[in-house]
Amino acid sequence: MRYVEVRRHTLRQRPGEHVTQAGVELARRVGNRMGPFARVVTSKAPRAFETAIAMGFAVDEQDERLSKMGEDVDAEITWPASFAEYARVIRQGGATARFARAQAEVWRSLARELRDGEQALVVTHGGIVEIGAIGCLPNADHAAWGNFCDLCEGVRLSFDGKDFVEQEIMRVDPKG
Repeated sequence: MRYVEVRRHTLRQRPGEHVTQAGVELARRVGNRMGPFARVVTSKAPRAFETAIAMGFAVDEQDERLSKMGEDVDAEITWPASFAEYARVIRQGGATARFARAQAEVWRSLARELRDGEQALVVTHGGIVEIGAIGCLPNADHAAWGNFCDLCEGVRLSFDGKDFVEQEIMRVDPKG
């Protein structure tokens, strides 16, 4: 089995692009319980790159496809939304469905690069985590996955060499 763990970035102070000190501390705490990773890929946004570094992992690549959903997706659904709500919109077959399939292929391609037993880390953004995970496992019980992924939360997907076969939602205990 191979694993792709996809996490949302840590805390930033809007409208700034960079993580805050509190965000660094959160990412460190979460990162201490993760890894090791054979590959680390982030979006092009500074907050995603900085999150991976604060978690303790060197970044191998930044990928623009992990950076934005696009205006057509934003027109169909507003973040934040639960996994079930994203799945409902994806089933309508529009821009969000196309984005889910494209994102799943990005994650699948990364999983194919891994050897058995290895795992990769992806750091991206709210909405992208949920939509991509649904794209990877479109027939799962998405309502059981719960609410959207908060800061540093995400999903760990198991890849059998051909496709994703199961998931684990990775939540962060706010108390440490």
